[in-house]
Amino acid sequence: MQHSAEGERIAKVLARAGVASRRDAEKMIEAGRVAVNGTVLTTPAFKVPPGAKIAVDGRLIGEPERARLWRYHKPKGLVTTHKDEKGRPTVFDNLQPGLPRVISIGRLDYNSEGLLLLTNDGEVARRLELPAHGWLRKYRVRAFGKLGQDDLDRLAKGVEIDGVRYAGIEAKLDRVQGGNTWATLTLKEGKNREVRRVMEHLGVKVNRLIRISFGPFHLGQLKEGEVDEIPAKVLREQLGSKKA
Repeated sequence: MQHSAEGERIAKVLARAGVASRRDAEKMIEAGRVAVNGTVLTTPAFKVPPGAKIAVDGRLIGEPERARLWRYHKPKGLVTTHKDEKGRPTVFDNLQPGLPRVISIGRLDYNSEGLLLLTNDGEVARRLELPAHGWLRKYRVRAFGKLGQDDLDRLAKGVEIDGVRYAGIEAKLDRVQGGNTWATLTLKEGKNREVRRVMEHLGVKVNRLIRISFGPFHLGQLKEGEVDEIPAKVLREQLGSKKA
């Protein structure tokens, strides 16, 4: 039987190393993805002896993982946080198995959907979400109420709402359908609930909000709930072009 009298349980060690949550670590062990000192583990009850070499998918933990980036099609009804104080389901609880521990680049609120970028590297997240990098965020918006292009053009110079200044937004009327207006909005900043607030400022209420692009990355044909890794070469090019 795989067991050691000393040390901490393997799932706890993997969680503390940032590999995965304890629950996910146990699944990785059951899938035969974890080895200690060259022996593949078959039980999460294993206790790691001091100085042991732990490998996940053949890679020793402690070795820096290369920066990676994924596109994710976030559905409505998930919060973009690792733990929600209200107990609501989170993006990270609903990701497909097999991903490393990831964080989001920016957020989408509970009722918003569409493109969310995920990375395993906190420094990459920090760099890519900085407004100074000038990456545009593009949204398709459905709002209850009728607007004309003239109304949307008022957003071009920016607006101030309840003491908060929002930078200029490029807004294009797509169509009016029944009691709703569809529009495409392009933002430079993406402040908290910005789209909803500026549309309410125009007298309509957003009832669907879909982010369709973030910088050079597009939602495209990615299905709801799906994750797609961005090639390493593309990520390197984007990081190279975003050096401070």
